Amino acid sequence: MSTLPVNEYVTQHHSLDIPFVHEMAKITQCMWKSGWDERNGGNVSCILDEQEVAAYIDIQDVKRTLQPAFPVHELAGRYFIVTGSGKYFKNVLDDPAGNLGVLRVSADGEQLEVLWGLENGAVPTSELPAHFMSHIERLRVDPQHRVVIHNHATHTLAMTFVHDLDERAFTRTLWEMCTECVVVFPDGIGIIPWMVPGSSQIGRATADKMREHRAVIWPQHGIFGTGGCIDEAFGLIETIEKAAQIYMLIAHLPIRQKITQQELIDLAQAFGVTPRAGILEL
Repeated sequence: MSTLPVNEYVTQHHSLDIPFVHEMAKITQCMWKSGWDERNGGNVSCILDEQEVAAYIDIQDVKRTLQPAFPVHELAGRYFIVTGSGKYFKNVLDDPAGNLGVLRVSADGEQLEVLWGLENGAVPTSELPAHFMSHIERLRVDPQHRVVIHNHATHTLAMTFVHDLDERAFTRTLWEMCTECVVVFPDGIGIIPWMVPGSSQIGRATADKMREHRAVIWPQHGIFGTGGCIDEAFGLIETIEKAAQIYMLIAHLPIRQKITQQELIDLAQAFGVTPRAGILEL
């Protein structure tokens, strides 16, 4: 049994010995294998507690500092694990420290302090401004919020080409595809117009939707999903994607039966959730 302090022990072993690094490596691999994160598409950020970071990383050792796109005073002192810009999800398992980074927002909210990873000059995802804005808005409505995931879920993306992009209609269609949908995302789906990714404008538009939704679709691009942990955020996207897949399989066929409005109401009552107002014709 090693008598080394935890930080030194992990340093001498593999980065995947760090639980939150291992979890990020697993989920990025899963999304890549699902075909939702081709090339360097997609990004993930997760808020970490100081204690869990300090158990494996020397939080006094700031490797370098980075300038965020805008001051993030609301997240001052918060710790994050994030994917790197231009990094391929398929490579995270083999090289976590080269493709991921653990950051702390400085006490004044003006800088990002790199504590681990982002090796060889790597920087956080270009969508970090959108992530930060979404984290800020979700924390305001849900103190347990921790995770933002963006990927290019195939059928969800395809559905934005053929379905009306009205949020009410889009949500209603998804709810009708799988029995579990109204239970998993009773708050419905937010949708923004097509916008250039990586900009503060798309980040602000997404965050504005996050005040009322945990999932926001970027038409012809992908989806943002949030949650209190990686499983929850990924499971939300996974459920939406399954519903979109079913829609794309049946949209061109005559529909003989579907989940009715009353059945959706019965589902919500049975599972103790409240469907977003205005989607069902109550």
